[in-house]
Amino acid sequence: MVDGLSKLEQTSKRLELTTLLSSLFKSVGADELPYVVYLIQGKIYPDYKGVELGIAEKLVIRALKMVTGLDEMTIEKEIGKKGDLGIVAESLISKKKQAALLYQPLTIGRVYVTLDRMAKLSGAGSQSQKLSLFINLLNDCEPIEAKYLIRMAIGSLRLGVADYTVLDALAEAFLGSRDMRGSLETAYNVSGDLGLVAGNLVNGGLESVKKIGVELNRPIRPMLAERAKDIPEALKHMQNDFICEYKYDGERVQIHKEGELISIFSRRLENITVNYPDLVAISKKKIKPDVAIVEGEAVAIDKNSGQFYPFQELMHRRRKYEIDKAMAKYPVCLFLFDIMYLKGKSTLNLPLKERRELLRGSIEVGKMIKLTESLRSSELPRIERMMEDAIENGCEGIMIKDLKSVYRAGAREFSWIKIKREYKNELNDTMDLVVVGAFHGMGRRAGNYGTLLVAAYDEDADTFKTVTKIGTGFKDEDLDMFPKLLSKYVIDHRSARVDSNLKPDVWFEPSVVIEVQAQEITLSPIHTAGLDVVKKGSGLALRFPKFTGKVRDDKSAVDATTVKELVEMYYSQRKIRTG
Repeated sequence: MVDGLSKLEQTSKRLELTTLLSSLFKSVGADELPYVVYLIQGKIYPDYKGVELGIAEKLVIRALKMVTGLDEMTIEKEIGKKGDLGIVAESLISKKKQAALLYQPLTIGRVYVTLDRMAKLSGAGSQSQKLSLFINLLNDCEPIEAKYLIRMAIGSLRLGVADYTVLDALAEAFLGSRDMRGSLETAYNVSGDLGLVAGNLVNGGLESVKKIGVELNRPIRPMLAERAKDIPEALKHMQNDFICEYKYDGERVQIHKEGELISIFSRRLENITVNYPDLVAISKKKIKPDVAIVEGEAVAIDKNSGQFYPFQELMHRRRKYEIDKAMAKYPVCLFLFDIMYLKGKSTLNLPLKERRELLRGSIEVGKMIKLTESLRSSELPRIERMMEDAIENGCEGIMIKDLKSVYRAGAREFSWIKIKREYKNELNDTMDLVVVGAFHGMGRRAGNYGTLLVAAYDEDADTFKTVTKIGTGFKDEDLDMFPKLLSKYVIDHRSARVDSNLKPDVWFEPSVVIEVQAQEITLSPIHTAGLDVVKKGSGLALRFPKFTGKVRDDKSAVDATTVKELVEMYYSQRKIRTG
């Protein structure tokens, strides 16, 4: 496996990455394939399981000390020189191996099972047990194996392997063509588990993959909305009856109920049940069926006035400790808008109109649990009035949804359209962009990042294309926060999924999403977002970009503003200026 990892690390071309990954998948045993799929993404299980692989660097350094006989200070000096604990381990183990006589070769299964045991250990004595298990692995490592083992353990593998790249590689390896990805993607969208898809594919073929369906306590990838600059533009896409809903400024949640068991998942498919004990209690009482999956928005409210808090305040609920204090300070109201599973049957393929009726009959509305505020009307003045009411009540805007649309898990399409509030600049909306690089700061920002390089997501290419450098809107606490937030994503080369003509001082694996405002979108000979779409040789860039203060912890990189959306926004602003 390590030969495959080494080749993956050396490429910055996505198609080559897919081909190499396909070869790696074909080279491992059927039982090992799910393990490999998880490990190359720095995981032991899919995100919803809540089992984190990350192991503290201090424990790894202690293990290296025991294996090599060197003191910790010497090892830390080597880390300071080389900047990569994996490379340091490779060098130190290489010297140690010259004297080694007996060792047991590592297997994928052994590595996976051991890391799994380590990830699950907790409580008194767990650190000693983890150290012992890791030492056993390191003692049997070849130098290059030590490099990748340690990178896996501390969560810094950073190969640029995305979900869609894995699906492409699986299709190429076992179905003969990347064009067959669609069937695999459908199974992934309803299960959120790439390892499950890989295991079914290699052991039972495509028919086995097609049998993967909705299952309780396994989150479904959420359906996403396209955006429109205003209500008239949105209505042009509505060919059928539709409904308008408030677009709340909260956290999108998917709630699974199985009797008294309640599980809550984020839009990134993380299990966030522990952060919302009040939603657990509400769901037990107010979701009437014993078996159901519903979706909604958790919105923080002022307990005295009932007014909505903005999204950033809600993120205090994501803290690991003092949850009771956060719950008391930021109580939440749950606004439900969809039902995906009811009494043992998926409802995804039912039209929205039927799903809404099922949802209405499944909920006992109360003070802290409601259906989303909605309006069924095609009259423009009434919809505009609803938009005004939504903004006045602290919402981001409105959603318009086709009542005949099915729930397309993981898809972004015009069956659902979002319209956000207008700002005083020429752009009608903020953008959620991905941090892919940074430039070192000067003066007051010395020692921190002075400017961030951000990108939009290209859905067709599954890559991130740069759109601006951003250096305004940062408070002092933001400048201190970003190096810590981004440290786990630092890589020493451009990610295979990043398309950039600029070379920042630091590259990042695309992961962190931030909200950005700008005065307008302009043509650029430098940036790659929308390259050649509007004008040959030009991409799109933001003029006077500004960080709004929001880090979108609830969004993964592929949930960011797309290149297609940027192009539409570019043309929309031109119509505003000339029309």
